[in-house]
Amino acid sequence: MILAVGNVKGGVGKTTLAVNLTIALARSGRDVLLIDGDEQATAVAFTELRTAQKNGKPGYTVVSLQGAAIRTQARQLASKYSDIVIDVGGRDTGSLRAALTVADVVLIPVQPRSFDLWGVDQTAELVREAREINEGLRAVSVINAADPQGKDNEAAAEALREVEGLELAPGLIVRRKAFPNAAAAGLSVLEHDDPKAIDELTRLTDMLFVHANAIGAK
Repeated sequence: MILAVGNVKGGVGKTTLAVNLTIALARSGRDVLLIDGDEQATAVAFTELRTAQKNGKPGYTVVSLQGAAIRTQARQLASKYSDIVIDVGGRDTGSLRAALTVADVVLIPVQPRSFDLWGVDQTAELVREAREINEGLRAVSVINAADPQGKDNEAAAEALREVEGLELAPGLIVRRKAFPNAAAAGLSVLEHDDPKAIDELTRLTDMLFVHANAIGAK
């Protein structure tokens, strides 16, 4: 399966989710390729830190690709890996558009803030355009860095349910210190000590990948 993690709005936690999902798959025994399609190359920098912490064995392969190279290389490498995760930057770029043309699923992280929600319609429009080429593209939005409590989360969920062509992931990824603390050590939250963060990430991973694998097996 090829999963793209993207949104035209920056600062919504795309790379954090991309690397955590990559590690979750790798820990389950999958051979995973992480494509860093962001010019800031944060996923590559994280992997370099993780490689040093893990004695040269991060558990997955990472490459940095931009623009149309994402489309061509993902297609060529798809048969060599169990799964490919593509992390693309927070703008309407050639890299994001290329990723949408080859992905089976695009995960769109959205923080429960007004400015973040405004960017979802633009991302959804890119998804609709990509479906002219990639008809089976599944688009899933997830509320990321959610408030521990309060009404903003549900208000955001209601707004996302109304966006045509997107489905909303069940559950939330709550804003927790475990995510930045784990990342600073080159780790996933699955390798950290926050049971709630582990449960949230596991639920999202299962929703994205177990469902897709079940469809593929039919």
